[in-house]
Amino acid sequence: MREVIATDHAPQAIGPYSQAIRAQGLIFTSGQIAIDPATQQVIAGDISAQTDRVLQNLAAILQASDSTLQKVLRCTVFLKNMGDFNAMNEVYGRYFKQSPPARSTVEVARLPKDVLVEIDVIALA
Repeated sequence: MREVIATDHAPQAIGPYSQAIRAQGLIFTSGQIAIDPATQQVIAGDISAQTDRVLQNLAAILQASDSTLQKVLRCTVFLKNMGDFNAMNEVYGRYFKQSPPARSTVEVARLPKDVLVEIDVIALA
């Protein structure tokens, strides 16, 4: 069984995708960028501010899925500039203090809406 997850507490999809899918006891989120769900606009700010907003969005989606960031198994982080790794990692570490999930971090040429970071996760339901 496959269930679409949607919440108004995270940005609405800007294309033909779901915020998340629950299947087989797992939550698969779509990549989240630094959009404020209240305005549906990219927030102003540096990599730290954008990473914080992205993780807030992911937390809201997981909450709507009856899950939490503490149940995340794997993250993929996409950075516009690998030079931002340390600043992103500092904020990321505030959200994943104990038993952090597995993670890959890659630099990409461009992200939607020219943001600095995008993150997706797989979590336990």
